Amino acid sequence: MTVTDKQHQEDLQRLRFLRPIDDDFMRCLFKDNIPLAEFVLRIITDKPDLIIIDCETQKDMKRLAGARSICLDAYGTDSTGKKYDLEVQRQDKGADPHRARYHSSVMDIENLHSGQEFKELPDTYTIFIIEKDFYGQGKAVYPIERINLATGKSFEDGEHILYVNGEYRGDSAIGKLMHDFNCTKADDMNFELMANRTRYLKENPKGVNEMCKIMEDMRSESLKEVALRMLEAGKYALEEIANISGLSLDEVKKLKTERTV
Repeated sequence: MTVTDKQHQEDLQRLRFLRPIDDDFMRCLFKDNIPLAEFVLRIITDKPDLIIIDCETQKDMKRLAGARSICLDAYGTDSTGKKYDLEVQRQDKGADPHRARYHSSVMDIENLHSGQEFKELPDTYTIFIIEKDFYGQGKAVYPIERINLATGKSFEDGEHILYVNGEYRGDSAIGKLMHDFNCTKADDMNFELMANRTRYLKENPKGVNEMCKIMEDMRSESLKEVALRMLEAGKYALEEIANISGLSLDEVKKLKTERTV
């Protein structure tokens, strides 16, 4: 068995245990699937009439030179122009409030163009689904809003941040949804849309190939991140970076060229 064949078998084994709350599975879960994104957002935002007209997965955002770029897990727009960033975070450190603030601010930069009035900035929803109860209060959703401390009233700037408790269970729609987000098997899920998409990605040969490609891409991204960090350190020879990162020497040279452009 070649290294490639061995890696493919390992990917197939890993796929069996992936859940919607796992980042690499979510990449495929919402891809080209507006109905599912709409369904999930309706439950989380408690807006049963929400209509999503567009949804992108792995949306790259960088509008300011030198600023840190981010890649949104799922980025949607509703029929009224409101914007939604849906993120899954396995660890608490990935849900730091400063990160939520940054995601929200990047959406603002992305959605106000030269010549537009500030009042044209659309409402934005930054939503973190966290595997654990980040705030430890047993709530299903923790809405974060700005308020005027002097008056006690909402600031009404159109920015909305929601932390969703991935541990929450119960007979409510959000409890059932979080159950589904933690399932490895489609047959154990409550909602048909979630189950059908999961079944496709885990049991349909075409869906399995899509997932294996995603896992391969993520592996490549991880190797590139290692190489980039070593390039930034400035103390490693290119051959050393190639050996340690697992990339070819040509790939390392290309990264170095792109980094200096």
